[in-house]
Amino acid sequence: MAKIKHVAITCEDPVAVAEFYKKGFDLVEVARNERQVQLTDGDINLTLLKWKTNADADVGPNGENYSGIHHIGFQVDSLQETGDKLRGIDGEEIVRRDLAGPGEVRAPRAEEKWSGPNGQVLDISESGWLHKPPMD
Repeated sequence: MAKIKHVAITCEDPVAVAEFYKKGFDLVEVARNERQVQLTDGDINLTLLKWKTNADADVGPNGENYSGIHHIGFQVDSLQETGDKLRGIDGEEIVRRDLAGPGEVRAPRAEEKWSGPNGQVLDISESGWLHKPPMD
């Protein structure tokens, strides 16, 4: 069974929204770059993303500058098997992250982005997302 391990919210100001979740729910920041802040409760990753635009392949069904839940990520046993299942039920692959070659270490968030029947963006990943607070 796949496990929900990642939820992404798009917003105008990811830093300010992250502060709300950190202060209100004691979530821990585990990563940040110019487009996102990643938080965790130790089990599930919550990513605050800068608004998507029409230039983004995964803009999603709500269009650009949408504030709200953008996508849900499922940790799966096999990208290949899950992708085949999704393709068989009319899922559509949107973006495929580069995966490491044989014997190489995979990037920690190598994933594929798909859309379901209503256009909802879905992530699938074998390795999951950052969700463990850093050690003190």
